[in-house]
Amino acid sequence: MSILNKSLLTGLMLLGITGMKAQLPDTIKVPVSTDTISLPTSGESLLSQLTSDSIVKPAPAQKPTLNLRPMPGVIDISTVDFKPLPNYFFTPAVYSRYPLRDTTSVLTPRKSLPAQFRWLQDQLELEARIDSMRYYLYKNHPWLVKYNMTTLPEPPKQFHALVNPEDHSITIVEVSSAPTNEAKIEKVAIKKRHWIKMYYSGLQFSQAYVSPNWYQGGNNNLNGTLQLQYDVSLNQTFHPKLLFDTSFRYKLGANSAPEDSIHNYNITEDLLQFNTTFGVKAVKNWYYSFTGQLKTQLLNNYAPNSRKRRSSFMSPGEITAGVGMTYNKVNKPKTFTLDLSIAPISYNLKTCIDKELNVTAFGIEEGKRTISKFGSTFEMKMKWKMTRNIALYTRLFAFTNYKSAQADWENTLEFTFNRYISSQVYTHLRYDTETNYDSTTKWKKLQLKEIFSIGFSYRFETIKK
Repeated sequence: MSILNKSLLTGLMLLGITGMKAQLPDTIKVPVSTDTISLPTSGESLLSQLTSDSIVKPAPAQKPTLNLRPMPGVIDISTVDFKPLPNYFFTPAVYSRYPLRDTTSVLTPRKSLPAQFRWLQDQLELEARIDSMRYYLYKNHPWLVKYNMTTLPEPPKQFHALVNPEDHSITIVEVSSAPTNEAKIEKVAIKKRHWIKMYYSGLQFSQAYVSPNWYQGGNNNLNGTLQLQYDVSLNQTFHPKLLFDTSFRYKLGANSAPEDSIHNYNITEDLLQFNTTFGVKAVKNWYYSFTGQLKTQLLNNYAPNSRKRRSSFMSPGEITAGVGMTYNKVNKPKTFTLDLSIAPISYNLKTCIDKELNVTAFGIEEGKRTISKFGSTFEMKMKWKMTRNIALYTRLFAFTNYKSAQADWENTLEFTFNRYISSQVYTHLRYDTETNYDSTTKWKKLQLKEIFSIGFSYRFETIKK
């Protein structure tokens, strides 16, 4: 005991006797800034048995008094409730790890947890007390530490003799002491994904039935919309100075036509569209870019109660290409993507290869099948995943040759109920200065299409790495 200094003895006495609170006086005052411990006179017989070098200086014998007033530098242990030290703490300490020192005093209460986690707080405080006392022992009296994992000798090696009766030889091999069932993790090379792909397909329906005697009248109808979309983009994680984005989309919509005496159905939507953007980084989020677009339809479309075609494949057809700048921005959670493309040098080609159609309805001169224009284009694409199951897709495209202009604004609001069922609200607003002026409607040259549908959908996206 003579090698333990007064601080260690103080800590052991104060921490070890906390499990016997009922045998102590009401208060024990521990002066933090002094070298003495003030104990009741009943403890003098215990202290007198310690070493003669005055590890602890007992107070003079006097009648114990109860002082309830707070004193500077004094900790009232009776107000601190500690769990008693476990029995295994008094066995020889084993040091098997390298913990960081906790400079917080063992007498300082830890952060209080809710009442239902009080058991956890008590256990954490107990472990902190044990670690602090073991740290003190190892730092100030390392010669008392008998068991330290870092200083233990290597275990003796074991050998086994293998006898080969064929050549009468004996081979001595070492027996491995490592566990044979130890899990092994093999290093696997992960391939870089240079291309990010997204595929979407959807088949949605809307249906209406009106009984023949419905007081307001009406017609039965069944509407269906098919959507196919495939996007490919260059992974900018591995190619931060390049921008490449290509999108293929096909949309077909049809509805029943009970009032049409010739056709059983009408085509309400037929769009085949191909978009591509390629860019080289200029500064920050800006790229020198080339943009291209092809837009047409696949099927023939007829007027109601007529066999006269109104449109067909590449009639009309539109090809646009331009050179300019593109701004690309993606937020950190990857829930918002914005692309802005400005091409001051652009080329636009309109076609009408169907000879039965009136080419002037598409802004083409009589007797010609194509018309070429040079001008400027602007395109804005935005994807915003507002919540886990709600997403908004917006695309605005405009072209002008400084004599005429046309613009298309498409919006799709998608509600996803689960992996296979979703609902969409789609709007398409179009304006073309070369469209024939219709004085019979309030829309004039402004055109609008709106579709609400619900049905089946499937989406597949590549995980970015």
